[in-house]
Amino acid sequence: MATEFSSPISPLTPALGPERPVVWPARHAAKLSCGLAVMMVEQHRVPKLTLQLLFRSGNSAVATSHPGLADMTASVVRTGTKGRSGRQIEEELRRLGADLSTGAGADSSAISLGGLSEFSRQQLELLADLAGHANFPAEEFERERRNALEAVRIERTTPGFLAGERLRKTLFGAHPYAVVAPTEAQVESYRREQLIDFYHAHYTPENAVLIAVGDFSAPALLAQMEAAFRDWPGGQPPWQPEAAPPKLQGRRVQLVHLPGSVQTQILLGNHAITRNHPDWLRLTLANSIYGGAFHSRLVANIREQKGYTYSPRSSTHALRRLGYFSVSAAVRNEVVAATLTEIFYELDRMRDQPVGKEELDDALAYLSGVFSLGIATQDGVAGQLATLLLNELPDNYLETYRQKIRALTAEDVLDAARKYFDSANAQIVVVGDAAQITAQAATFGEVETYDAQGTRLA
Repeated sequence: MATEFSSPISPLTPALGPERPVVWPARHAAKLSCGLAVMMVEQHRVPKLTLQLLFRSGNSAVATSHPGLADMTASVVRTGTKGRSGRQIEEELRRLGADLSTGAGADSSAISLGGLSEFSRQQLELLADLAGHANFPAEEFERERRNALEAVRIERTTPGFLAGERLRKTLFGAHPYAVVAPTEAQVESYRREQLIDFYHAHYTPENAVLIAVGDFSAPALLAQMEAAFRDWPGGQPPWQPEAAPPKLQGRRVQLVHLPGSVQTQILLGNHAITRNHPDWLRLTLANSIYGGAFHSRLVANIREQKGYTYSPRSSTHALRRLGYFSVSAAVRNEVVAATLTEIFYELDRMRDQPVGKEELDDALAYLSGVFSLGIATQDGVAGQLATLLLNELPDNYLETYRQKIRALTAEDVLDAARKYFDSANAQIVVVGDAAQITAQAATFGEVETYDAQGTRLA
């Protein structure tokens, strides 16, 4: 029996069939009388409904005055309204067989509901109540503030967080995107009234979009939406001026000192582009080949061949107004310089030589396949629609994605790598024990040293 499975590929294994087309269901766009934009997609495979109410404001909207305030607002918004206590909300969710989640990122906030489609009216009424009538109970605010304080303390001991924070500060300078999280003192200073002010300014129909995916009739659901949201007041949030990010020339090395650490978190990056840039798909493909997929060059080099780390990765980060590219790896202290050498070697190889046909075809198949898997569920479809709407992408972006990916060439990859894998001006962050890694880091540029609180040491 053992020999039956000794070979991973049997000579009788059939060849892969042609890629099946993705048939997108019809989308129904509308605007409610309150000003709320709506996007609906009917999917009748299961009797469920997914609702996402997205606001075009997140932590960056108040980063210079109240870092992390959008996060805290999103956490507390679900805990009570003028007509429902937190306990009543939880009981209603159980009665409806529904799940409620809230959250915020750099550029957006969200209230999401998912449950049985037969209770669509009740779910929409609850969603509208949270969007327009949250009352931010004082005891829930205090509980969330305590949780946020504990989270900040934990973050200050986490190498991955410290590396990301330092890189964002370096890349974005005085721009709101430079602020990743609040300090303990800032969390301590938060007041319930500040959450209420943010809520009234940014949780408005004209600053939002409602996505619905599931088993419903679009005209009937639209009527229920109109009834639920018709009394929701509000306008556009206030505009805030933003500083331009710094123009970075040459490599800089910044070391965050964690005494006694036996491992070093490496993170490097440079400015890149947003998702609605014409080069976005080219960069996506180049990133996948370099380090964005498990079969990438970076993984083959420093994981499989060198054994420096288990999970190296490169990523493209598309914030709404700016973007950046990054490479990360957690390695043993003694191989920091060797790992950085290989990271830059692979970056420069991407910039110097066209990718081969087999490697290109594998990457194209991977990206096309991942996209197809990502829209297999209601949540997946809703997530793709959110990307489309929040980033103001072309209406046919989703329907043409696989076709456009498949049309990319080795020349497109080379062009993207030369533009956006900015090896010469990469900003390098290492988080670990300074005594163990400073000399290694210094071979890549002058080293600036910080403690875990962000204070400059040397």
